Amino acid sequence: MLETLERGWRVLATGACFLAFGLGSLLLGALVFPLLRVLVQDRTRRVATARKLIARTFRLFVGMMQATGVISLDVIGAERLAGGGRLILANHPTLIDIVLLLSLMDRGDCVIKGSLGRNPVTRGTVRGAGFVFNDGGGEDLLADCLQSVRAGNNLVIFPEGTRTARGEPMRLQRGAARVAVHGEVDITPVRIHCTPATLAKGDSWYKVPRRRAHFRIEVGELIAVSPFIDAAPTPALAARRLTNHLTDYFSRERELAIA
Repeated sequence: MLETLERGWRVLATGACFLAFGLGSLLLGALVFPLLRVLVQDRTRRVATARKLIARTFRLFVGMMQATGVISLDVIGAERLAGGGRLILANHPTLIDIVLLLSLMDRGDCVIKGSLGRNPVTRGTVRGAGFVFNDGGGEDLLADCLQSVRAGNNLVIFPEGTRTARGEPMRLQRGAARVAVHGEVDITPVRIHCTPATLAKGDSWYKVPRRRAHFRIEVGELIAVSPFIDAAPTPALAARRLTNHLTDYFSRERELAIA
């Protein structure tokens, strides 16, 4: 009986959290960021301020999810996200991964789907923050990513390109490795574990697990890209080998988490 009541509460609390997230996004995009555009004329300063506001808003959202019992959270190695100019690659098991990650840094940038820039709920926020859209792809996307990192931002990329499909092998796209190789930027890897699984690809928000989901975020030591560059005759081959290495790295951690 108590378990049923507790689970029912988490369904209600999850709905309330997502409603608050949507309203907060609308408020930022429709009121706060337009006002910021008037008050701060310099685009670089304006975007930096917008990202700080987003980070603080996401921290409030994550705190709300913890306070209401929707999730619990442990972060290991958060100090490795200090500063800027980082290329952060992470696995992508749940819907809220980017929210969790951006809540840990003030200079956070990310590669996001172009559809979020057209969605009426998220459009004002993601455009105001100047996030990198993946619409163009190819060389344009590569250039935008490198520009972000070189400007001192912490750029978050999910190499899978979408949430991990439950029960299927992890498949990484080569774009993230190309950014690392072409920019000669070392990688800050982040492993995200969620037990029991929730908010995975294909999951409805109201299908909460039998017990509260626990997130563990582990920020790993830098993965140097120079050995891959030096050992390969071309950047394309270096990116391919680096992608294989990252696939093994994240797949191994995933198998350990499932076990």
